Amino acid sequence: MDKLALWERYDNYLCHSPEIGLMLDISRMKFPDGFFDAMEPQMQRAFGEMAALEAGAVANRDEDRMVGHYWLRNPQLAPEPALAAEIEFTVRAVREFAAHVHDGSIAAPGGGRFSRLLVVGIGGSALGPQFVADALGMACDRLRPSFLDNTDPDGFDRVLAELAPRLGETLVIVISKSGGTKETRNGMLEVKRVFAAAGLDFARQAVAVTGRESELDRSAVAEGWLARFPMWDWVGGRTSVTSAVGLLPAALQGLDIDGILAGARLCDAVSRRPDTRNNPAALLALMWHHATDGRGAKDMVLLPYRDRLLLFSRYLQQLVMESLGKELDRDGRVVHQGLAVYGNKGSTDQHAYVQQLREGVNNFFVTFIEVLRDREGASMAVEPGATSGDYLSGFLQGTREALYENGRESLTITIERLDARTVGVLIALYERAVGLYASLVNVNAYHQPGVEAGKKAAGAVLALQGEIIGYLHKEQGKACTAEEIASAVNAPDEVESVFRILLHAAANPDHGVEMVQGEDLCGSRFRARVVPVGQSA
Repeated sequence: MDKLALWERYDNYLCHSPEIGLMLDISRMKFPDGFFDAMEPQMQRAFGEMAALEAGAVANRDEDRMVGHYWLRNPQLAPEPALAAEIEFTVRAVREFAAHVHDGSIAAPGGGRFSRLLVVGIGGSALGPQFVADALGMACDRLRPSFLDNTDPDGFDRVLAELAPRLGETLVIVISKSGGTKETRNGMLEVKRVFAAAGLDFARQAVAVTGRESELDRSAVAEGWLARFPMWDWVGGRTSVTSAVGLLPAALQGLDIDGILAGARLCDAVSRRPDTRNNPAALLALMWHHATDGRGAKDMVLLPYRDRLLLFSRYLQQLVMESLGKELDRDGRVVHQGLAVYGNKGSTDQHAYVQQLREGVNNFFVTFIEVLRDREGASMAVEPGATSGDYLSGFLQGTREALYENGRESLTITIERLDARTVGVLIALYERAVGLYASLVNVNAYHQPGVEAGKKAAGAVLALQGEIIGYLHKEQGKACTAEEIASAVNAPDEVESVFRILLHAAANPDHGVEMVQGEDLCGSRFRARVVPVGQSA
């Protein structure tokens, strides 16, 4: 297609949404003539299902729950006045708590002000807050945020060592809907231990964001934590960033939570309209359907040309992949749906994997994100007539063109500036696109049975570990192979799991296990470590 024809296609298909300061260019996607007409009946059904969801229909049928993240930024949409009042009260409470922390009314031990913030969570309880913190954070933030978002001991040590000089000025937020999420619980216990070793009362520096009457909620009440904020069962973790999960850390950091909520609310209004060609979320969903044949046949590569959007692809990995990656459709048929997401930032992509994108296997489509405003104020010229920002824009345009020339499809989202409002817009845009696409491919975007399966399997491994360690200490000093131990603990089919558990146990001092390595590694023997008289294990 020649340049003039490409310009006409761009002009014809550009979706401009001035209310939210966003443009979506789909002209470099090679959908056929008649595509929109063919998909319109399905799209209208998707709009209808979305309207029912926002009105309070049960969408998470596994748990018999409504799905109401849209109400978080427009409480008047909630199907019950009590829900609307609770949402409004929580946002006010977040603002007030943050203000009291900032003005010193809620003080750190010793009467000083809190200067650091530690968020303990995982999945949606960390990815959303991390993205917002990185996208909007400044050197002048009221509290500087850190995150524990795994159950990695070395990760705990790394973050807590950095916080150690200011531990007495660190406010801790523990986020878990159920209150029993193991990774979050483990992180909290490790933090409590460090606080106790420093002579600090953890409860005087702790805040919970959790479900009512959860294990965490009860502990926070019993121990006298500073405050508790709600997580509702009708908000999934991956869509919780505009609840207290995301708003509380952002407000404490000093970010504009009203701007985030306003952007999300405006984007909801624009993307709610059943006018496909002028609805950016609907167009995203349709382009995903076109690019992947409606079955995840290609991956989504996200390339934001702004450092502050580096974590957006990680945030979208959970939102998109946990929502759409399903074995069964809503009719119970095996479909193995999904849409894989990965990304890097521009122009780092030029020096990382654009070579493969342009000339390698064509198993992807790209989403570029462009921010027009480079910085507040003018930029220096790095050469006559060109700034650093001009180069960044040029690299985006050049990469887009180079991919198109080689038959690679791309979308481009353009926003005028990156601020709290546009962060809210991007969050809401992709939440809506995921919901609409799920309707198009007939999967339930609001449950996650595979996640629960993984948790159950992990629980079984830890139960087996207990049997193994108990057996070795009972047979003090006896060295056994993994096969012998598996037989002894009545798990003869689990030799591989037993061996892997033993390798980990022997590599750490915690369980008193040592390995006597054989010529064949898998034939190595394991025994309880012999402790000399007078020494403790």
